[in-house]
Amino acid sequence: MSSSKQVRVGNMQTIGLVIFPKFQVLGLAVMAAFEVANTATREAVYDLRLLSEQGGLIQSSAGFSVETEAFLAPAVEETPFDTVIIGAGMQVEPTTPALLDFARRSVRTSRRVAAPCIGAFTLAEAGLLDGRRATTHWAYARELQSRFPRLKVEEDRIFIVDGPIWTSAGMTAGLDLALAMIEKDLGADVTRAVARNLVVYHRRAGGQSQFSALLELEPKSDRIQQALDYAKKNLKNPLSVEELAGIAHLSPRQFSRAFRAETGQSPAKAVENLRVETARLLMEQGRLSMDVIADETGFADRERMRRAFLRAFGQPPQTVRRNARLSA
Repeated sequence: MSSSKQVRVGNMQTIGLVIFPKFQVLGLAVMAAFEVANTATREAVYDLRLLSEQGGLIQSSAGFSVETEAFLAPAVEETPFDTVIIGAGMQVEPTTPALLDFARRSVRTSRRVAAPCIGAFTLAEAGLLDGRRATTHWAYARELQSRFPRLKVEEDRIFIVDGPIWTSAGMTAGLDLALAMIEKDLGADVTRAVARNLVVYHRRAGGQSQFSALLELEPKSDRIQQALDYAKKNLKNPLSVEELAGIAHLSPRQFSRAFRAETGQSPAKAVENLRVETARLLMEQGRLSMDVIADETGFADRERMRRAFLRAFGQPPQTVRRNARLSA
């Protein structure tokens, strides 16, 4: 293989996704983003290849199989891959020596090597994450850190780029990883077009939390869900118990009792979490001042926002913004 760090076949960048028996089906969505990018640009920017150790049909975790090329085949070894993506399964399995060798070779010969979800275990076992920052699915983050202490796992991140190595959280976070690559290659306008076609957000920031305040609350009734949806869309409002109870068509006392019973939190705590989550995202995007962010998210002033961030993260907003810039 060529030793160039930015390799193209004609005008195309070759993307290789490595899969193995019982690979997680959603991992294929990563390739869908590059496919849609080809449509959005009206030219073949990306050449997409499915790889496996032996080639042929590989069965997914859902039971169906897909055709692959053997990464051990001479023709594949001579292919100048711009990007190699190591897929993931439903659980951590031992990595074969051949896959470890292929991952190590790819870091030397490709512009970037990525591992969504627990694919990070393969890169870590190959020694490619030593001294680097990485992330993975939140359910496996502590295991990754425990098994490979020479890397720094940041479990509350959507994706992380450290040199030529890209890692992401699990499941749909692979799409965020792919969209970030497309944005780096083709710019924000193309990425927005791709995201619109995929019917997803333009791209969640890499430093964004894997957790959602709304998902954590998991209300059981439509009334409480409606109140939370209203709060998320109207953070600049005071969002008092009386205001939210009116949306839920309950008395303030009934609403407070039902809200705590369904979510395990008081309305005030839930609203603060929604404000903090939104403020953090705005800080990671880096376009607004702290004063504007405090106003837009309903904190009213920076000091109130600072206290909320210390309760939520143990860090002030300035540190959160600085860490996001370092991640970028």
